[in-house]
Amino acid sequence: MINKKKSMPIFAGMAYALLFGLTFMFISIALRYTSPFLLLSIRFSIAFIVMSILVIFKILKVNFKNKNLLPLILVGFMQPILYFALETYALKSIPSSIAGTISSLIPISVALSSAYFLKEKPTKAQYGFILTSIVGVIIIVIFGATDSGSGSLVGILLLIGAILSQTAFTILSRKFSVRYTPTETTYFMMGIGGFVFTIIAFIECLIKGDLTAFITPFLHKEFIFTIIFLSIFASIMGFFLINYTLSKMEAARVAVFENLCTIVSIIAGVVFLGENFRVYHVIGAILIILGVWGTNRFTASNHKIIEEKAIDNTIREKNRD
Repeated sequence: MINKKKSMPIFAGMAYALLFGLTFMFISIALRYTSPFLLLSIRFSIAFIVMSILVIFKILKVNFKNKNLLPLILVGFMQPILYFALETYALKSIPSSIAGTISSLIPISVALSSAYFLKEKPTKAQYGFILTSIVGVIIIVIFGATDSGSGSLVGILLLIGAILSQTAFTILSRKFSVRYTPTETTYFMMGIGGFVFTIIAFIECLIKGDLTAFITPFLHKEFIFTIIFLSIFASIMGFFLINYTLSKMEAARVAVFENLCTIVSIIAGVVFLGENFRVYHVIGAILIILGVWGTNRFTASNHKIIEEKAIDNTIREKNRD
């Protein structure tokens, strides 16, 4: 039972890393048929509608009664609104593999932020393995820039902004995990994302005088396939998994799974988009995997307190039934 409690968040972290790693490729494909904000509008609106149907039929359970929604609005602003607006525009000017590697700087940002804001200090061993993972990322980025160019400077700056918003989201979601269940947080994120991005996309279409832009992408089978993945798998399942993981373990441990996204994005870019694959990708991937393993293996003994909080959250969620 104890092993299951410890392993489930790890498996969830690996699963969301797989889904988010593939996201870079699917966004790149979807942008062939629509604009960034239209894509975000369609993606999160579909995700919210699907979750709403599941809530109506009581397959999913949420309860916002007598709850302060301001923290969730803050979480939703950081992710998905700010993060995806920045990331999607960045992907218009840099390769998906490079985007994946730069995004892997998130763990070190979260580790430093969580130590200050959440008082969740990683152990010395964890810092070492986080840095090991970062070295793997740096190897891929440096050699990748030399090999094929680093892409647009504007694109890279936009992605750095996305990293900062993702860091803020990770800290906030972890902090407020005692107030809301992972399902509630995910549902609210899909709702606010769909609402805000649809307003922006609608204004964009009005200015261009083309409201049919909401429909024309669906004339392409490739777009339909990508939007199904982005809406249901990446948005609903992916964000539920990350919110669940953040409710069970420290932010720094959760964030290091972001580096697995690097490996997934590289493999996906090579296999499906014909992007280059080199020896340095293998070396970097080995260091990243080693870093993820070590960060989750060498945890501090005082993390029992965190596990007890996670158990309390689980009991509270069950009592809603």
